[in-house]
Amino acid sequence: MLMSVRGRIAAVVAACGGVCVPVAHAAPPQGSQSDAAFAASYTQRGVTSVTATTQRVSCYAPEVSYQGSLLPGQGYPDGGSIPCAGAATTGENIGPYATQDVTNPALRAKDFSESDLHVDPADARHLIGVSKWIVNAEGYNHLAGFFESFDGGATWPQVGHVPGYEGWTDNSDPAGAFDPWGNFYVVVLPYMFSYAPDGQHGFVSSSINPTLPRSGIGIAVRPRGAATADAWNVVHGGRVDLVASTPFNGASVFDKQWIAIDTNPRSAHFGRVYVSWAIGNSDLSLRIYTSYAQARRNGTHANWSRPRLVLGHAAGIGDNGSLPRVAPDGRVWLATSSFGPSNGPFTMWLTSSKSGGRTWARRRVIVRHQVNGYANTTFRAAFGEAFIVGPRKVGRFYPLYVAYENAVAGNTAIFMRASYDGGRHWGRAIQVNDGDGQTDALQPNLAVAPNGTVAVAFYDRRLACPVRDTLEATVAGLVFDPQAPYGRANYCIDTAIQFYRPRLRPVGHNIRLSGHSWDPQLSSPRFACICNSASFIGDYFGIDSRGGFTYTASVETFNAGGENPGFHQQQLVSKVRTP
Repeated sequence: MLMSVRGRIAAVVAACGGVCVPVAHAAPPQGSQSDAAFAASYTQRGVTSVTATTQRVSCYAPEVSYQGSLLPGQGYPDGGSIPCAGAATTGENIGPYATQDVTNPALRAKDFSESDLHVDPADARHLIGVSKWIVNAEGYNHLAGFFESFDGGATWPQVGHVPGYEGWTDNSDPAGAFDPWGNFYVVVLPYMFSYAPDGQHGFVSSSINPTLPRSGIGIAVRPRGAATADAWNVVHGGRVDLVASTPFNGASVFDKQWIAIDTNPRSAHFGRVYVSWAIGNSDLSLRIYTSYAQARRNGTHANWSRPRLVLGHAAGIGDNGSLPRVAPDGRVWLATSSFGPSNGPFTMWLTSSKSGGRTWARRRVIVRHQVNGYANTTFRAAFGEAFIVGPRKVGRFYPLYVAYENAVAGNTAIFMRASYDGGRHWGRAIQVNDGDGQTDALQPNLAVAPNGTVAVAFYDRRLACPVRDTLEATVAGLVFDPQAPYGRANYCIDTAIQFYRPRLRPVGHNIRLSGHSWDPQLSSPRFACICNSASFIGDYFGIDSRGGFTYTASVETFNAGGENPGFHQQQLVSKVRTP
């Protein structure tokens, strides 16, 4: 869902207490790479990619239908809702649903952004991705959905919305994890809002489906071997599987949940599922809570523990964007982002639990970093942070890695640090993106392969948009963008990746993971309201490394071969061999 914290534009870094990243850095350790070499790396490195969300037609009937629409000339080639009209090819239930108190027509899911992606530890050819499943981008009308492959990402035959939470207006911010037996857990954020006549959103509205909580942290489990789109466990104890619901300790809004599962047989907490999220009434009152439950082999789980406050904080400082990770020894690490009332830097913090989530250590600062927003376009900034734990010790400790955005000379760049002593000390920051430094790199995410190779994926804007009257401009749909960004720099987007050895020695240069650059303004969801130009490409995207390959699931809007004629936000799954 994400509250308003990152809708703002950051200013000059204030006092940083000795842990700020300086505003200038040395060149990336691998050196700079020409734009031509980056563009050619997609082919040279044998990258393959497929749009997973164009292989089936998905439909669902929303609790609240939004009928407003923007026009093709405003960047929405087939704007507005589209009736399903029998077009669904997923086999999913398209309504009505048990949790709803209305009967609305089924609509076609058209846009798919903000994803998480995982490779099954028990079968490296089995992948599941989750993302927002949007039936009306202008109205920000969506549920969570999934896409599943059984052949290493070549095809995606199982696709659909995640069932069980259709009774809420939206179902947002999906994140997932496999348990030790191949069952796939998804944590979602169902919440209510109503639409005003001008399209504004009335969040936690009491008028929508009043018998349900206004907001919740929900769980859905796809059992190993599930053969249909609707085969999910979404009920626990005779009701929808909610970890927590509002009102909660006097607060009315949940935000940005995440999930991790202990899959390590030698751990004392083997099979434990950890969920973390933020709760508050405003940005500056947000606090991080966690809960846990024991997973079972059959795709069910024990009761959720009573939610526990992870970190206290001074009044007027908010915490959000928590990222739990489990080390092979069962220790749970959790990173989160803090912010104050001014437009100052964000502080990335670290804590951990050796007791399976019952108690947590005092917080430690990882880094303070500054983000100035992104140039030229209207999509918002997110937290710009990623965190992961390596599966093999480096010395006496499992390595900890962070990647984050930071403002450099008016643009946003990606930096990385590592700790090899349990988070007590962090190495120097190194720049990840290796373009000329005059364009944005954004939204990093991290994975570590079983052999210890570190992968940093991110969005990159070094390649100019295609020039007018070219095939690439047609593929990108630039004719529908009111800004006509033909040949424009720092506007269109590619997905990129950089590999490192465990001690952050770079392996080659950045690799392009998208075969075509795409326009983030096309079919872009309006997360605030249709009356506001602020738009959305997702606040994060997915990555995982296993079976000798690294996969990403990221947004694209191009129409390479007729699969995406509406230039919608689709999920592009890219695959590259892990060095």
